[in-house]
Amino acid sequence: MKRLGIAYGRRVATALPGVRPSPDLRSGQLYDREVTVVAKREAEELLMIEEADAWFEYLEATRSQSESRYHEIEPWAWARLSQRLRAIRARRARLRPAAA
Repeated sequence: MKRLGIAYGRRVATALPGVRPSPDLRSGQLYDREVTVVAKREAEELLMIEEADAWFEYLEATRSQSESRYHEIEPWAWARLSQRLRAIRARRARLRPAAA
């Protein structure tokens, strides 16, 4: 079996004829996919935190209120909660196709 010698300065690298490099050269694609998965996971976690924050805002606005004050505040608090949850659902829906 004949070896091919390629000179690099003082060193000589030898390679077997017909031998191709290992598939490590494709690792850039794998890295991009991993970055995308991590970014998607972080975005989903942020949306879950924002959803919890919306519910806590509703609870803070409505708890410990007198009955008359509760009836004044609750429709506003519910509308605000619904608006925030609708926005979160829309952002979550935009994340889904990015995974496909």
